[in-house]
Amino acid sequence: MSNLHTQTIKEIDELVDVLEKDINTNTSQLIVFNDDFNTFDWVIQSLMEICNHTFQQSEQLSILIHYTGKAIIKTGSLTALEPMKDGLVDRGISAVIETLANS
Repeated sequence: MSNLHTQTIKEIDELVDVLEKDINTNTSQLIVFNDDFNTFDWVIQSLMEICNHTFQQSEQLSILIHYTGKAIIKTGSLTALEPMKDGLVDRGISAVIETLANS
């Protein structure tokens, strides 16, 4: 292999590392939407068990979700939020992750 080829591969590897780090550290938001099916108790219990919120946090978030239609329930990296979103969705709770663009 030529030095130019080796240098190009190294540069590409470095770019991939930077992009993977950006994906994992970008601020993302886990959002839960209101629905007509899940009870307050079920949402509160789910937020406590899946997102590690306290009872008070979960109760306040469930009220916010009910009256505003949705709420940001957690922020963090995409990789940290994905299992939480999946856990909520598995319980029948409507949840999505939105990743904020870098400014």
